[in-house]
Amino acid sequence: MSGHRYYDRMRGGETAFTVAASAVKIGPGVLDELGEDARRLGMRRVALFVDPQVARESFFAGALGSLKQAGLDVVVWSGVRVEPTDRSFAEAAAFARDGAFDGYVSIGGGSTIDTAKAANLLATHPDSLLAYVNAPIGLGKPVPGPLRPHIACPTTAGTGSECTGVAIFDLTERKVKTGISSPFLKPTLAVVDPDTTAGLPAGVIASCGFDVLTHAIESYTARPYTSRERPQGARPPYQGANPWSDMGALRAIRLGARHLERAVADPADGEAREALMFAATLAGLAFGNAGVHIPHAMSYSVAALKHDWQAPGYAMKGAPHGVSVVVNAPAAFRFTAQAAPARHLEAADALGVDIAGAGPQDAGPLLADKLIAMMRATGMPSGIAELGYGEADIPALVAGAFAQRRLLVVAPRAVAETDLAAIYRDALAYW
Repeated sequence: MSGHRYYDRMRGGETAFTVAASAVKIGPGVLDELGEDARRLGMRRVALFVDPQVARESFFAGALGSLKQAGLDVVVWSGVRVEPTDRSFAEAAAFARDGAFDGYVSIGGGSTIDTAKAANLLATHPDSLLAYVNAPIGLGKPVPGPLRPHIACPTTAGTGSECTGVAIFDLTERKVKTGISSPFLKPTLAVVDPDTTAGLPAGVIASCGFDVLTHAIESYTARPYTSRERPQGARPPYQGANPWSDMGALRAIRLGARHLERAVADPADGEAREALMFAATLAGLAFGNAGVHIPHAMSYSVAALKHDWQAPGYAMKGAPHGVSVVVNAPAAFRFTAQAAPARHLEAADALGVDIAGAGPQDAGPLLADKLIAMMRATGMPSGIAELGYGEADIPALVAGAFAQRRLLVVAPRAVAETDLAAIYRDALAYW
């Protein structure tokens, strides 16, 4: 590892980092303990968020039963939209404000968890949604203080939202994906039960699994926390790579490398699915502290501008989040590797690449080529052209990505609009 050399102190630069993580309970069957978990957090009247598909699963019925058996008053909100929008967030917030809830539980993927975060925020500290959205798209108003207790129960191995202070949505009128970011959005407790992923289609496993890998690689290759100026007030939620985030990121990369293709090839492989679930939580803890950068910034445009592609395993058309991220990742890492080649080589090594004898000039190609091989092996699209994008779309893609300043500033290399255009062009087709 490049270790401490990556964190050389700079004159006037940051000298400290903070770790603010959700409590985590992980293991098969822990969802059965949900009622006692909620009761111990002081919940009495609970808003339970779920999407319509997950609401039909037997584990959801068990979780609902556990909450009721603990003597809690539970009201279910099943209006969660997969890939939420400003409208679906507003509807969820209205439900939360009207319900006078003292606790929140979310059971589902990142869309469900993020919806509960936004509803909790807007009910606890009422304001317009755009007031809290990151600038320059929104006003960037800081979240004023703590929210109501929130237990997040992921049912996919991907977003890591159960451990992060971020809520992402589509701002439909502007055709851009954006979000709210604050440590106060982090769920109070993550209840991570791998049994909930049984029966997931191979395409969903692949998309979510690549979200795990890109989270972890972006976190590990982010600019070092010591490269920022020391702030006068609170440190930003995304602080840059640091020794604490490095541990989770590298472990998540290794777990993904070992188990992603295996889980996609056999969705009934419980051991592989459990490993991916753990990797997702580790990656969430890592990037929730360090941040993600160019692949995720680029993904927001990819997901928002076209909705005709049909992803395997998904009912809705459009690129799921994991797909919209990984199609940019090989091209983006070719670009960022020039600024931090040792970090990119270490990420490639964690993916299983033989880096013996490799030099700095090999870092980007080795990492990109390994990701491309994994994409081909798991049925991912060959690039953004397969999603319907062409050369004429690049200016609009760049405009949406360049607005994601909170992500781009975490990259190890400064990125201009012309750079983003070149990266999108590189991402049109990998094979």
